[in-house]
Amino acid sequence: MTSQLDIEKLDVSYGDNQVLSQVTFSLEPGIIGCILGPSGCGKTTVLRAIAGFEPVLGGRILINQVEVSSSLYCVAPEKRNIGMIFQDFALFPHLSVIENIRFGLKSWSTEKQQSRARELLAITGMLAYGQAYPHQLSGGQQQRVALARAMAPQPGLLLMDEPFSGMDVDLREQLAREVRDILRQANITAILVTHDQHEAFAIADKICVMDEGKIQQQDSGYNLYHRPVNRFVANFIGQGVIIPGNVESPHSVRTELGYIEGKLPISHATGTAVDVLIRPDDVIHDDSSSETAIVIDKSFRGADFLYYLRMDSGIEVLCLAPSHHNHRINERIGIRLDVDHLVIFDRN
Repeated sequence: MTSQLDIEKLDVSYGDNQVLSQVTFSLEPGIIGCILGPSGCGKTTVLRAIAGFEPVLGGRILINQVEVSSSLYCVAPEKRNIGMIFQDFALFPHLSVIENIRFGLKSWSTEKQQSRARELLAITGMLAYGQAYPHQLSGGQQQRVALARAMAPQPGLLLMDEPFSGMDVDLREQLAREVRDILRQANITAILVTHDQHEAFAIADKICVMDEGKIQQQDSGYNLYHRPVNRFVANFIGQGVIIPGNVESPHSVRTELGYIEGKLPISHATGTAVDVLIRPDDVIHDDSSSETAIVIDKSFRGADFLYYLRMDSGIEVLCLAPSHHNHRINERIGIRLDVDHLVIFDRN
């Protein structure tokens, strides 16, 4: 399938400081992508380079198979057929909702402007608010208007720069799902920049995890969680601990929590010292188990508890258990492993 966006070995520098190094990824039409990473990793610089706001030192960017950025060539931002949504939405306070949506359609006839605006009001569930002003809307409603305005000129690519960052956690995930549904309904190719993995999981088909200007892994949210390719991704995505182990066979690693079965991602000689990633959902609370650990802390999450446990050796693990299992701090509880995905890293 032809790509809507291709980024090939992208390098960007600010003076002597190289911000992006050999960044490469692509998006097919209708796919929602996400660049996910901690503050300062370079993710916003990628978005600005796609938009044409940052010059490219090396590599190139293509939108709909047309080169728009390279070290020798740069298409102006307004000629790239992209839409953008910013952190603060940037709505015009003196214009009504429908006037905000029509703002980028001045070259269209009045009839076509009105038709397109009403179509987007319907898609975003804002038909009743066409004559309202931004200050009369909730944050979520303003976000929908900003999305409608960005979609109005029918861009080939939509860029979103942490558009949910000013909202509380629950609202962020809810809006991310709503935006995903709207974009899919309109079959729009989009890319989101965020530091929030739950937001990324809620909206994106493909996620690129970045650190120090490089893409560490690009994959589905499921694979990033269960099959991280390195320690950074393992630590950044989800929660978990890394415990020592020894390879016993091509399909088994021995740890203090017992033998963990599964195909090793790469071949290791028997006896090789490795580190094993253990997620909270890999550790099952089981009163009948002979393996026990002490509760050193816990976090109530409504439907479940996240228990922080210490083994007799001093190794600490996390355990996710239904909230009707309400154990006290310093209580000893039975646990067992149930690992579906064996994730190991070389000890050295």
